[in-house]
Amino acid sequence: MKNIAVIGLGSMGMGMAKSLIIDGFTVSGYDLNPITTAALSEFGDCETGAEPISSASKFDAVLFVLVNAAQIESALFESGLDRQLSEKCIVSIHSTILADESKSIAARLGARNIRMIDAPISGGAAKAAIGELTIMAAAKYADMQAIKPVFDAIASHVYHIGEDIGLGSSVKTIHQLLAGVHIAAAAESMAMAAKAGIDLNIMYDVVTHAAGNSWMFENRMQKVLTGDYTPNSMVDIFVKDLGLVLDTAHGLKFPLPLASAAHQMFLAASNEGFGQLDDSAVIKIFKGIKLPE
Repeated sequence: MKNIAVIGLGSMGMGMAKSLIIDGFTVSGYDLNPITTAALSEFGDCETGAEPISSASKFDAVLFVLVNAAQIESALFESGLDRQLSEKCIVSIHSTILADESKSIAARLGARNIRMIDAPISGGAAKAAIGELTIMAAAKYADMQAIKPVFDAIASHVYHIGEDIGLGSSVKTIHQLLAGVHIAAAAESMAMAAKAGIDLNIMYDVVTHAAGNSWMFENRMQKVLTGDYTPNSMVDIFVKDLGLVLDTAHGLKFPLPLASAAHQMFLAASNEGFGQLDDSAVIKIFKGIKLPE
């Protein structure tokens, strides 16, 4: 593993690409946003652009860090990239998508004898920037061993869930259930504190030193305190991810009352125009309270 392509240079993909450069890999980074690709070029010596097809044959691994399955299919199949990759290449899907979508992509790649790893990630932009993501991967053992140097560069925790494609996506879906509900609950609690006239800084300090704390509360409510909703993960990401959670549950005929309520909160925030803000902006759906600006 030497030549690595990263497709999708958002907050997660950019951190992954930079971590690979620091670790000595030959990196090619691709994104439709020229400002993003220019930023990666300034960071280190690497090939950048919007389309990877002309260089596809040299890649040992291609990491997809796009928003959804539709974007992956467009970048991988509609562009013709899959026809240019060599059989030595491993495609690693790091996006949050349905298990059935992972299986479908793997089957189409398998028809061309190209291996795939179903490898969703977690940890946010901060962990991506320092190469300490968590990867929940499903793939054949041999493929996991082949890509291990790449995963070691971008992650501090790599879980091999099993060999069946889709298991990684299923674990990530369940994780996003927790993440979304935690953010929604954190926002609701801080909104109630604001309504009760409690100093939000004091409320934050109490919770982060008491049993009600969570990583999401500590991380996301800090943004509420500063009034800075510059996105690392947007409201609309959780509209999508909790939608995947509910789609999966419907297929299982399994009730998810808390996830359903949280999804409605993120939908309401998006409907009010906050979809492109940080996901902590879900607190803005509560009326009659004053929030820090």
